[in-house]
Amino acid sequence: MMLRAAPSPPAETDGPALSVVSPCFNEVEALPEFHRRVSAACAALGCTYEIVLVNDGSRDGTTELLDELAAADPHVVAVHLSRNHGQQLALTAGLSVCRGDDILVIDADLQDPPELVGEMLARRAAGADVVYGKRRRRAGETAFKRTTSYLFYRGLAALTEADIPQDTGDFRLMSRRVVDWLLAMPERRRFVRGMVSWIGFRQEPLLYDRDPRVAGETKWPLRQLLRLAIDAVTSFSIKPLLAAAWLAGATGILAAGCALWATATWISGAAAGGVALAALMLGLSAVQFVVLAIQGQYLGRLCEQSRDRPLFIIDRIEDAAGRHAVAPPRPTSTRQRNRAA
Repeated sequence: MMLRAAPSPPAETDGPALSVVSPCFNEVEALPEFHRRVSAACAALGCTYEIVLVNDGSRDGTTELLDELAAADPHVVAVHLSRNHGQQLALTAGLSVCRGDDILVIDADLQDPPELVGEMLARRAAGADVVYGKRRRRAGETAFKRTTSYLFYRGLAALTEADIPQDTGDFRLMSRRVVDWLLAMPERRRFVRGMVSWIGFRQEPLLYDRDPRVAGETKWPLRQLLRLAIDAVTSFSIKPLLAAAWLAGATGILAAGCALWATATWISGAAAGGVALAALMLGLSAVQFVVLAIQGQYLGRLCEQSRDRPLFIIDRIEDAAGRHAVAPPRPTSTRQRNRAA
Protein backbone atom coordinates (compact mmCIF):
# COMPACT_ATOMS: atom_id res chain seq x y z
CA MET A 1 0.00 0.00 0.00
CA MET A 2 1.58 3.26 -1.10
CA LEU A 3 1.38 6.16 1.34
CA ARG A 4 1.21 9.70 0.00
CA ALA A 5 3.48 12.21 1.65
CA ALA A 6 2.11 15.45 3.00
CA PRO A 7 2.30 18.33 0.51
CA SER A 8 5.46 20.37 0.66
CA PRO A 9 5.16 24.00 1.74
CA PRO A 10 5.35 26.63 -1.00
CA ALA A 11 8.90 27.45 -2.04
CA GLU A 12 8.28 31.20 -2.00
CA THR A 13 7.97 33.11 1.27
CA ASP A 14 7.32 36.59 -0.12
CA GLY A 15 3.88 35.92 -1.56
CA PRO A 16 0.88 38.16 -0.99
CA ALA A 17 -1.48 37.77 1.93
CA LEU A 18 -4.44 37.09 -0.35
CA SER A 19 -4.82 35.43 -3.75
CA VAL A 20 -8.04 35.68 -5.73
CA VAL A 21 -8.33 32.85 -8.28
CA SER A 22 -10.90 32.91 -11.06
CA PRO A 23 -11.23 30.62 -14.12
CA CYS A 24 -12.37 32.51 -17.23
CA PHE A 25 -13.93 31.12 -20.39
CA ASN A 26 -15.29 33.64 -22.91
CA GLU A 27 -15.81 36.30 -20.22
CA VAL A 28 -14.70 39.38 -22.18
CA GLU A 29 -17.96 41.21 -21.36
CA ALA A 30 -17.82 40.55 -17.62
CA LEU A 31 -14.08 40.91 -16.94
CA PRO A 32 -13.79 44.74 -16.78
CA GLU A 33 -16.46 45.00 -14.06
CA PHE A 34 -15.12 41.90 -12.33
CA HIS A 35 -11.63 43.38 -12.21
CA ARG A 36 -12.97 46.70 -10.89
CA ARG A 37 -15.01 45.17 -8.08
CA VAL A 38 -12.44 42.59 -7.02
CA SER A 39 -9.68 45.22 -7.00
CA ALA A 40 -11.82 47.57 -4.90
CA ALA A 41 -12.72 44.80 -2.44
CA CYS A 42 -9.09 43.73 -2.04
CA ALA A 43 -7.73 47.29 -1.79
CA ALA A 44 -10.20 47.99 1.03
CA LEU A 45 -8.62 45.22 3.10
CA GLY A 46 -5.26 47.01 3.33
CA CYS A 47 -3.25 43.83 2.67
CA THR A 48 -1.12 42.62 -0.23
CA TYR A 49 -3.02 40.68 -2.85
CA GLU A 50 -2.93 39.18 -6.34
CA ILE A 51 -5.71 38.37 -8.80
CA VAL A 52 -5.00 35.17 -10.75
CA LEU A 53 -7.18 34.97 -13.86
CA VAL A 54 -7.02 31.68 -15.76
CA ASN A 55 -7.86 31.78 -19.46
CA ASP A 56 -9.41 28.39 -20.21
CA GLY A 57 -9.04 28.43 -24.00
CA SER A 58 -11.32 31.44 -24.60
CA ARG A 59 -12.22 32.47 -28.16
CA ASP A 60 -13.94 35.84 -27.68
CA GLY A 61 -11.18 38.32 -26.90
CA THR A 62 -10.66 37.23 -23.29
CA THR A 63 -7.02 36.37 -24.07
CA GLU A 64 -6.16 39.89 -25.25
CA LEU A 65 -8.10 41.52 -22.42
CA LEU A 66 -6.30 39.45 -19.77
CA ASP A 67 -2.92 40.45 -21.22
CA GLU A 68 -3.98 44.11 -21.10
CA LEU A 69 -5.09 43.80 -17.47
CA ALA A 70 -1.86 42.03 -16.52
CA ALA A 71 0.24 44.75 -18.19
CA ALA A 72 -1.69 47.61 -16.59
CA ASP A 73 -2.27 46.23 -13.07
CA PRO A 74 0.66 44.75 -11.10
CA HIS A 75 -1.81 42.76 -9.00
CA VAL A 76 -3.12 40.76 -11.98
CA VAL A 77 -1.59 37.46 -13.07
CA ALA A 78 -2.94 36.12 -16.38
CA VAL A 79 -2.57 32.36 -16.79
CA HIS A 80 -3.19 31.07 -20.32
CA LEU A 81 -3.86 27.34 -20.70
CA SER A 82 -2.88 25.53 -23.88
CA ARG A 83 -6.53 24.71 -24.66
CA ASN A 84 -9.93 24.44 -23.00
CA HIS A 85 -9.52 22.04 -20.08
CA GLY A 86 -12.83 22.70 -18.31
CA GLN A 87 -13.70 24.88 -15.34
CA GLN A 88 -12.51 22.52 -12.61
CA LEU A 89 -9.07 21.93 -14.13
CA ALA A 90 -8.70 25.63 -14.97
CA LEU A 91 -9.40 26.38 -11.32
CA THR A 92 -6.78 23.81 -10.31
CA ALA A 93 -4.26 25.48 -12.63
CA GLY A 94 -4.90 28.84 -10.97
CA LEU A 95 -4.48 27.32 -7.52
CA SER A 96 -1.14 25.83 -8.58
CA VAL A 97 0.12 29.30 -9.58
CA CYS A 98 -1.24 31.48 -6.76
CA ARG A 99 1.11 32.41 -3.91
CA GLY A 100 -1.18 33.80 -1.21
CA ASP A 101 -1.56 32.69 2.39
CA ASP A 102 -5.35 32.84 1.93
CA ILE A 103 -7.00 31.95 -1.38
CA LEU A 104 -10.41 33.16 -2.54
CA VAL A 105 -12.03 31.18 -5.35
CA ILE A 106 -14.69 33.10 -7.29
CA ASP A 107 -16.22 32.96 -10.77
CA ALA A 108 -15.78 35.91 -13.13
CA ASP A 109 -19.52 36.35 -13.76
CA LEU A 110 -19.98 38.24 -10.44
CA GLN A 111 -22.91 36.10 -9.32
CA ASP A 112 -20.89 35.70 -6.13
CA PRO A 113 -20.08 39.09 -4.52
CA PRO A 114 -16.33 39.68 -4.00
CA GLU A 115 -17.21 42.25 -1.31
CA LEU A 116 -17.74 39.33 1.12
CA VAL A 117 -14.00 38.65 1.22
CA GLY A 118 -13.57 40.86 4.30
CA GLU A 119 -16.07 38.85 6.33
CA MET A 120 -14.56 35.61 5.07
CA LEU A 121 -11.09 36.72 6.18
CA ALA A 122 -12.47 37.62 9.61
CA ARG A 123 -13.78 34.09 10.01
CA ARG A 124 -10.45 32.71 8.80
CA ALA A 125 -8.69 34.79 11.44
CA ALA A 126 -11.06 33.29 14.02
CA GLY A 127 -9.84 29.80 13.18
CA ALA A 128 -11.72 28.50 10.14
CA ASP A 129 -9.65 26.85 7.40
CA VAL A 130 -12.43 27.11 4.81
CA VAL A 131 -15.23 29.67 4.61
CA TYR A 132 -17.64 28.65 1.85
CA GLY A 133 -20.49 30.67 0.43
CA LYS A 134 -23.92 29.09 1.01
CA ARG A 135 -26.64 30.43 -1.27
CA ARG A 136 -29.68 31.80 0.50
CA ARG A 137 -31.41 33.08 -2.64
CA ARG A 138 -30.55 32.71 -6.33
CA ALA A 139 -31.64 35.79 -8.28
CA GLY A 140 -31.95 35.76 -12.06
CA GLU A 141 -32.20 31.97 -12.41
CA THR A 142 -35.04 30.07 -14.04
CA ALA A 143 -37.34 27.74 -12.15
CA PHE A 144 -35.81 24.84 -14.10
CA LYS A 145 -32.28 25.79 -12.97
CA ARG A 146 -33.35 26.18 -9.34
CA THR A 147 -35.20 22.86 -9.42
CA THR A 148 -32.35 20.92 -11.00
CA SER A 149 -29.86 22.48 -8.57
CA TYR A 150 -32.08 21.50 -5.63
CA LEU A 151 -32.34 17.91 -6.88
CA PHE A 152 -28.59 17.77 -7.63
CA TYR A 153 -27.50 18.70 -4.12
CA ARG A 154 -30.07 16.47 -2.39
CA GLY A 155 -29.25 13.55 -4.66
CA LEU A 156 -25.53 14.11 -4.13
CA ALA A 157 -26.02 14.06 -0.35
CA ALA A 158 -27.87 10.74 -0.62
CA LEU A 159 -25.29 9.08 -2.86
CA THR A 160 -21.92 10.27 -1.56
CA GLU A 161 -20.05 9.43 1.62
CA ALA A 162 -18.38 12.87 1.87
CA ASP A 163 -20.25 15.56 3.78
CA ILE A 164 -20.62 18.03 0.90
CA PRO A 165 -22.60 21.16 1.93
CA GLN A 166 -25.81 21.75 0.01
CA ASP A 167 -26.50 24.87 -2.09
CA THR A 168 -22.83 25.79 -2.42
CA GLY A 169 -20.52 26.32 -5.38
CA ASP A 170 -16.77 26.86 -5.62
CA PHE A 171 -17.05 30.34 -4.04
CA ARG A 172 -14.93 30.00 -0.91
CA LEU A 173 -11.89 31.24 1.01
CA MET A 174 -9.28 28.60 1.87
CA SER A 175 -6.11 28.49 3.90
CA ARG A 176 -2.81 27.66 2.25
CA ARG A 177 -2.65 24.22 3.86
CA VAL A 178 -6.05 23.27 2.43
CA VAL A 179 -4.96 24.36 -1.05
CA ASP A 180 -1.70 22.42 -0.75
CA TRP A 181 -3.59 19.26 0.15
CA LEU A 182 -6.04 19.90 -2.70
CA LEU A 183 -3.16 20.15 -5.18
CA ALA A 184 -1.72 16.89 -3.84
CA MET A 185 -4.87 15.02 -4.91
CA PRO A 186 -4.33 13.52 -8.39
CA GLU A 187 -7.92 13.08 -9.65
CA ARG A 188 -8.47 14.03 -13.27
CA ARG A 189 -12.27 14.26 -13.08
CA ARG A 190 -12.27 16.88 -10.35
CA PHE A 191 -15.18 18.05 -8.23
CA VAL A 192 -13.33 20.70 -6.27
CA ARG A 193 -16.01 21.60 -3.71
CA GLY A 194 -16.34 17.91 -2.82
CA MET A 195 -12.58 17.46 -2.61
CA VAL A 196 -12.29 20.43 -0.26
CA SER A 197 -15.03 18.96 1.94
CA TRP A 198 -13.22 15.60 2.00
CA ILE A 199 -9.97 17.26 3.15
CA GLY A 200 -11.65 18.35 6.36
CA PHE A 201 -10.25 20.81 8.92
CA ARG A 202 -12.60 23.52 10.21
CA GLN A 203 -15.08 24.63 7.54
CA GLU A 204 -17.82 27.23 8.03
CA PRO A 205 -20.68 28.47 5.82
CA LEU A 206 -21.38 32.11 5.01
CA LEU A 207 -24.95 32.80 3.89
CA TYR A 208 -25.40 35.20 0.99
CA ASP A 209 -27.79 36.11 -1.83
CA ARG A 210 -26.57 35.14 -5.30
CA ASP A 211 -26.86 37.82 -7.99
CA PRO A 212 -27.61 37.43 -11.72
CA ARG A 213 -24.70 37.36 -14.14
CA VAL A 214 -23.27 40.83 -14.70
CA ALA A 215 -22.89 40.14 -18.45
CA GLY A 216 -22.64 37.38 -21.00
CA GLU A 217 -24.24 33.94 -20.99
CA THR A 218 -23.97 31.05 -18.57
CA LYS A 219 -21.11 28.63 -19.16
CA TRP A 220 -23.03 25.82 -17.48
CA PRO A 221 -25.55 24.34 -19.96
CA LEU A 222 -27.48 21.23 -18.96
CA ARG A 223 -24.89 18.96 -20.58
CA GLN A 224 -22.09 20.43 -18.47
CA LEU A 225 -24.17 20.21 -15.30
CA LEU A 226 -24.91 16.54 -15.95
CA ARG A 227 -21.22 15.86 -16.50
CA LEU A 228 -20.35 17.62 -13.24
CA ALA A 229 -23.02 15.59 -11.43
CA ILE A 230 -21.59 12.32 -12.78
CA ASP A 231 -18.06 13.37 -11.81
CA ALA A 232 -19.25 14.29 -8.31
CA VAL A 233 -21.02 10.99 -7.69
CA THR A 234 -18.34 8.71 -9.16
CA SER A 235 -15.56 10.60 -7.34
CA PHE A 236 -17.08 10.25 -3.89
CA SER A 237 -19.25 7.14 -3.86
CA ILE A 238 -19.53 3.51 -4.98
CA LYS A 239 -23.24 3.47 -4.18
CA PRO A 240 -24.24 3.45 -7.88
CA LEU A 241 -22.39 0.14 -8.19
CA LEU A 242 -24.31 -1.20 -5.20
CA ALA A 243 -27.53 0.14 -6.70
CA ALA A 244 -26.75 -1.78 -9.88
CA ALA A 245 -26.38 -4.96 -7.83
CA TRP A 246 -29.74 -4.38 -6.10
CA LEU A 247 -31.36 -3.65 -9.46
CA ALA A 248 -29.95 -6.82 -10.96
CA GLY A 249 -31.25 -8.83 -7.99
CA ALA A 250 -34.71 -7.30 -8.23
CA THR A 251 -35.00 -8.04 -11.94
CA GLY A 252 -33.80 -11.60 -11.31
CA ILE A 253 -36.66 -12.09 -8.87
CA LEU A 254 -39.07 -10.57 -11.37
CA ALA A 255 -37.79 -12.89 -14.10
CA ALA A 256 -38.25 -15.93 -11.86
CA GLY A 257 -41.80 -14.84 -11.03
CA CYS A 258 -42.65 -14.38 -14.70
CA ALA A 259 -41.19 -17.79 -15.50
CA LEU A 260 -43.41 -19.38 -12.86
CA TRP A 261 -46.41 -17.49 -14.22
CA ALA A 262 -45.68 -18.65 -17.79
CA THR A 263 -45.30 -22.25 -16.57
CA ALA A 264 -48.58 -22.09 -14.68
CA THR A 265 -50.48 -20.69 -17.66
CA TRP A 266 -48.96 -23.38 -19.92
CA ILE A 267 -50.03 -26.15 -17.52
CA SER A 268 -53.55 -24.73 -17.40
CA GLY A 269 -53.72 -24.88 -21.18
CA ALA A 270 -53.89 -21.13 -21.71
CA ALA A 271 -51.58 -19.12 -23.95
CA ALA A 272 -48.10 -18.79 -22.47
CA GLY A 273 -48.06 -15.03 -22.91
CA GLY A 274 -45.43 -14.59 -25.58
CA VAL A 275 -45.88 -10.81 -25.68
CA ALA A 276 -45.42 -10.55 -21.91
CA LEU A 277 -42.29 -12.65 -22.08
CA ALA A 278 -40.91 -10.52 -24.89
CA ALA A 279 -41.55 -7.39 -22.84
CA LEU A 280 -39.82 -9.02 -19.87
CA MET A 281 -36.77 -9.87 -21.97
CA LEU A 282 -36.55 -6.30 -23.25
CA GLY A 283 -36.81 -5.01 -19.68
CA LEU A 284 -34.06 -7.33 -18.49
CA SER A 285 -31.85 -6.25 -21.40
CA ALA A 286 -32.40 -2.59 -20.50
CA VAL A 287 -31.39 -3.27 -16.89
CA GLN A 288 -28.24 -5.02 -18.08
CA PHE A 289 -27.30 -2.04 -20.19
CA VAL A 290 -27.87 0.29 -17.23
CA VAL A 291 -25.59 -1.83 -15.05
CA LEU A 292 -22.93 -1.90 -17.76
CA ALA A 293 -23.17 1.87 -18.19
CA ILE A 294 -22.62 2.45 -14.47
CA GLN A 295 -19.65 0.12 -14.44
CA GLY A 296 -18.31 1.79 -17.58
CA GLN A 297 -18.28 5.18 -15.87
CA TYR A 298 -16.00 3.85 -13.13
CA LEU A 299 -13.80 1.82 -15.47
CA GLY A 300 -13.42 4.78 -17.82
CA ARG A 301 -12.17 6.94 -14.97
CA LEU A 302 -9.68 4.25 -13.92
CA CYS A 303 -8.40 4.15 -17.51
CA GLU A 304 -8.03 7.94 -17.64
CA GLN A 305 -6.21 7.99 -14.32
CA SER A 306 -3.84 5.18 -15.36
CA ARG A 307 -2.58 7.24 -18.33
CA ASP A 308 -1.06 9.62 -15.75
CA ARG A 309 -1.09 12.63 -18.04
CA PRO A 310 -0.68 16.12 -16.56
CA LEU A 311 -3.96 17.56 -15.30
CA PHE A 312 -3.44 20.71 -17.38
CA ILE A 313 -0.87 22.44 -19.57
CA ILE A 314 -0.02 26.11 -19.05
CA ASP A 315 0.95 27.91 -22.25
CA ARG A 316 2.23 31.12 -20.66
CA ILE A 317 1.82 33.37 -17.63
CA GLU A 318 1.74 37.16 -17.88
CA ASP A 319 2.10 39.72 -15.09
CA ALA A 320 3.53 43.22 -14.93
CA ALA A 321 6.02 42.40 -12.17
CA GLY A 322 7.54 39.46 -14.07
CA ARG A 323 7.20 37.07 -11.14
CA HIS A 324 5.70 34.37 -13.36
CA ALA A 325 7.69 34.54 -16.58
CA VAL A 326 7.32 30.79 -17.13
CA ALA A 327 4.99 28.13 -15.82
CA PRO A 328 6.05 26.87 -12.36
CA PRO A 329 7.69 23.43 -12.49
CA ARG A 330 5.01 21.85 -10.30
CA PRO A 331 4.40 18.11 -10.93
CA THR A 332 0.84 17.64 -12.17
CA SER A 333 0.59 13.86 -12.50
CA THR A 334 0.75 11.05 -9.94
CA ARG A 335 3.99 9.53 -11.24
CA GLN A 336 5.72 12.92 -11.38
CA ARG A 337 4.68 13.65 -7.79
CA ASN A 338 5.96 10.27 -6.59
CA ARG A 339 9.33 10.91 -8.24
CA ALA A 340 9.49 14.39 -6.69
CA ALA A 341 8.78 12.93 -3.26
